[in-house]
Amino acid sequence: MAELQYEFEHSRKAFGWAARDGSGVLSPFNFSRRETGEKDVTFKVMYCGICHTDLHMLKNDWGTSVYPLVPGHEIAGVVTEVGSKVEKFKVGDKVGVGFLVGSCRSCESCYADLENHCPKYIITYGAKYVDGTITYGGYSDFMVADEHFVVRIQDALPLDAAAPLLCAGITVYSPLRYYGLDKPGLHVGVVGLGGLGHMAVKFAKAFGAKVTVISTSPNKKKEAIEHLGADSFIVSREQDQMQAAMGTLDGIIDTVSAQHPLAPLIGLLKSNGKLVLVGGPEKPLELPALSLLSGRKMVTGSMIGGMKETQEMVDFAVKHNVKPDIEVIAIDYMNTAMERLLKADVKYRFVIDIGNTLKPTTS
Repeated sequence: MAELQYEFEHSRKAFGWAARDGSGVLSPFNFSRRETGEKDVTFKVMYCGICHTDLHMLKNDWGTSVYPLVPGHEIAGVVTEVGSKVEKFKVGDKVGVGFLVGSCRSCESCYADLENHCPKYIITYGAKYVDGTITYGGYSDFMVADEHFVVRIQDALPLDAAAPLLCAGITVYSPLRYYGLDKPGLHVGVVGLGGLGHMAVKFAKAFGAKVTVISTSPNKKKEAIEHLGADSFIVSREQDQMQAAMGTLDGIIDTVSAQHPLAPLIGLLKSNGKLVLVGGPEKPLELPALSLLSGRKMVTGSMIGGMKETQEMVDFAVKHNVKPDIEVIAIDYMNTAMERLLKADVKYRFVIDIGNTLKPTTS
């Protein structure tokens, strides 16, 4: 009976999978969503990618999770209804929603199309929306979102492949663009070859860069070079390989979400090189200041992108045929998928087939 409040706080019945506590175990969940407002787009969820952030949030690794938690912020589907003042979308359009469903729309960041840096941004699940209710993500049958935070997906891009672009894709595309690592002939390093890393390789190559993958796993070399198109591969635990590559990289996209040393990576940078962190380790990383001084090097961070840039990224992906490598799963495989994700046992992104496998239950 405890869940009944979630079923009736809005007028439309919804169904998905949720975690009830920090165990992170997901199970069927009846809840509700708002009616389509005048600027809202309602769409049937067809696919939803599984991001490493989902795993952190399910287990409350960052101490911010609100239960019941319906994860999912790589959401792709088909519009079923639009509000009376919606201008960009119509019924039948292919659309997506990523990490954000709201921002203040009136601060300096929002005016600069950087809603992702708005102090009042609202994330797609586990956050308080403007009406005071908690947001629920894409492990569910349908979504309702303000059209400003909805991305158009071109027909040429399959929805299952589109879903991971909405978080993993923009998370690596944005820093490549902002930090000027999107120019032909530059040498870009990518640390970690998971969901984010493999997208970083593909986008950097599409920009015309030379790409070196840096990994602790020697067995990923063949995959990185032959399948993903990387130009070279460094095993970060092999001192001779790291030494040989010192001072060769214009920039590095570091996708690793676990504890790892930064100083050896900084050593790989040329003068004025940039190490961009896009992963979110649970504990602070150690940053030796001396490693930055010689060469005027920079360690910086980046988080997703604004809505204008996210649309630009999706359009770029279509034009240059940049698609994630995915493993499509049924919703009832969810908990096993989370266990595999924890062990990095996926190439390279799980995508849930919501449209075909999510079956409502009665409460």
